Amino acid sequence: MTSNKSIDGLSTRAAKEKTAGVKVTTKTTAKKATKKTKEKTIASEDFAATPDTNIWDSISSSSDDADLDLAETEEVIGEKEEPAPAPKSKKARTIDGVSKPAKKPEDTASFLKPVQAFDFNEEEGLTESEETVEDMKNLSLEDTDEEEKDEEEDFTEMLASPTDKKSAKKAAKEAKKQAKKEKKKPSKKRRIITITALIIVLILIGGVLWLVLWGNDIIAKITGGRGNVLDLLTFTSETYDPLKTDANGRTNILAFGTGGYDMNGEEGGGVHDGAQLTDSIMLISFDQKTGDTVMISLPRDLKGPATCTSTGKINEVYWCNGGDGNNSTEQEEKAATALMEAVGSILGVDIQYYAHLNWGSIISIVDTLGGITVTLDEDILDYEYTGAVYRANTPYTINGTEAVGLARARHGTAGGDFSRGASQQKIIIGIKNRIFEKSLSIGDILGLVSTLGDNLRTNFSVSELKTLAHSSEILDFDVMRQVSLYPDYMTTGMLNGISYVLPKGGAGNYGSIKAYIAKQLSSDPRDYEEPTIAIYNASETVGLASSEKSKLEAKNYTITKIDNAPEGTYEKGTTIYAISTEKPGTKRLLEEDYGYEAKPATELPATIAPDYDFIIILND
Repeated sequence: MTSNKSIDGLSTRAAKEKTAGVKVTTKTTAKKATKKTKEKTIASEDFAATPDTNIWDSISSSSDDADLDLAETEEVIGEKEEPAPAPKSKKARTIDGVSKPAKKPEDTASFLKPVQAFDFNEEEGLTESEETVEDMKNLSLEDTDEEEKDEEEDFTEMLASPTDKKSAKKAAKEAKKQAKKEKKKPSKKRRIITITALIIVLILIGGVLWLVLWGNDIIAKITGGRGNVLDLLTFTSETYDPLKTDANGRTNILAFGTGGYDMNGEEGGGVHDGAQLTDSIMLISFDQKTGDTVMISLPRDLKGPATCTSTGKINEVYWCNGGDGNNSTEQEEKAATALMEAVGSILGVDIQYYAHLNWGSIISIVDTLGGITVTLDEDILDYEYTGAVYRANTPYTINGTEAVGLARARHGTAGGDFSRGASQQKIIIGIKNRIFEKSLSIGDILGLVSTLGDNLRTNFSVSELKTLAHSSEILDFDVMRQVSLYPDYMTTGMLNGISYVLPKGGAGNYGSIKAYIAKQLSSDPRDYEEPTIAIYNASETVGLASSEKSKLEAKNYTITKIDNAPEGTYEKGTTIYAISTEKPGTKRLLEEDYGYEAKPATELPATIAPDYDFIIILND
């Protein structure tokens, strides 16, 4: 059988047989003509109505060819046979559950309507052309006439196609369906989702850029350009750049403050003439191994090295070396370094870092933390100047503005500038305590960073700041020591009609101050804690206490007293009692040397008076 290559599978075979020169009988020709009419009637009924010019051209041509074949065949045979009997009436067909009568072959009115060959039925998953084929097959099976059976065999044969043709048709259908999907415009909902996603992406990109630019600006201000925001974000607990230390293994930071609510010295009513004088000068020293932390304040009127004025006070050094609070990084570092050297020469300390703050930083930090609590060691009754009024040994919760007032108060105090320095140390302790008490939110942290960025200058690099943050886990802030130089090492006096704070040894004589500070900053806590230790012999071994004293003195302990223990009941062996809670370094060393923990004062036998920092009872 000749292969049918019509796109819709309905082209007549008669036209192709004519072309090949095959002669057929009148009966066969009439039979095929009837078959063609039947095919056109089925196509008209089953295909959806959409124009397809190529299909209709093909079908019309096939119909004309069939009529021509009939006339030519009659001339060739030379005799006329009876016309082929008309096909029997077809049974009613069911389409989508509705029974419809089959149309007559002669009914060409509906045949002329346009059809759509490849619409996809989304519910059934088949094309209408495929459904039509199924209908045709079912219709053919219902015919009982032998002639129609022959037609069905021919028709089925005509519809059948090789596998490669089926695959090609299927590929064409899929391509057409995909093309329709691509041409289809996105829905309104999809457009909204796309636009929203785009906006979110833009916001994220903008936020990252803002964070980098803003963060870099803040970090550049704080560190003097020694890092960027990426250095800060790449925080890891495994790697830290070591902080610089002195010969004793201590890191020393000079913290100094200038007046005003910004680095220019703005106080609300303008910039004060002395805004860039460093009225707050404090050394903060810590040992990263032992955690020991010390604060030492210097009074602003201390007579120091020569400056750019005839006065020569320590608070002029920063300003005389170009410090104006709003200068370049190079000029800020030059002025701060000059002050570090001046303070270091007075205290005999090698200072590695500096931190420059102003009033604005104190206010913002304290307010961001929700206030701090301070307990002073003396009364401050500055009614007239700062309004700071506080009683000794009484806890007060203060806000940022009150903290600045307290930090500035020197009138109505017993020690003037020395009292002010002690108050500033109390404020720092209050800030430290509040940070550990309060769980900071993201807003709090950003507020602190922003405040420090506008009101803090340092020579720390970003990596060193990370190390400093890590060191806070080691530092013993609970026993942060406040070291005072007044009244034992400093006094007040007049020189050329100007009031100064002077060393007790005289102007420019800092020897005793250096010796005292060296002891306070020693790596051995026994040097600066100066503990008192008593040893009691509760055993029957004569000279046991004296022998123990020699052993401890060889280890750098100073033994205050040795004696026999009063009669009483004592624990067997050697027992240590820590009477003082303010000598943690010595307590730690004693526990290391003896190999067990010291007992508290509450467990000391009643027969022994608690007159010493540590009491050792021997009963071997």
